[in-house]
Amino acid sequence: MIESAFAQTAGAAPAANSPLGALLSFSPFLAIMALFYFLMIHPQNKERKKREEMLKAIQRGDKVLTRGGVYGIVADIKENVLILKISENNKVEIERSYIDSVQKS
Repeated sequence: MIESAFAQTAGAAPAANSPLGALLSFSPFLAIMALFYFLMIHPQNKERKKREEMLKAIQRGDKVLTRGGVYGIVADIKENVLILKISENNKVEIERSYIDSVQKS
């Protein structure tokens, strides 16, 4: 009787080592990775693309806020450098990536 019970459990052991069993053992990890992607990475990529589009769409006359808290109006654009008019007689050069927000004119 003990021998027959041992024979049944010995036959079940190779089934646990099958490819399907290995896939099922990794399924919680795959689910966590997918959840991590959709909760962390995907929203960051969407936000980054939105910011890049905002920076590319800057034109002369737009009112901008820099990361340093300086408001100015875009007077001129040179590739990645914006010349901001911050008062009647003052202009400042700011790198495009340091713009925090844009108000279209």
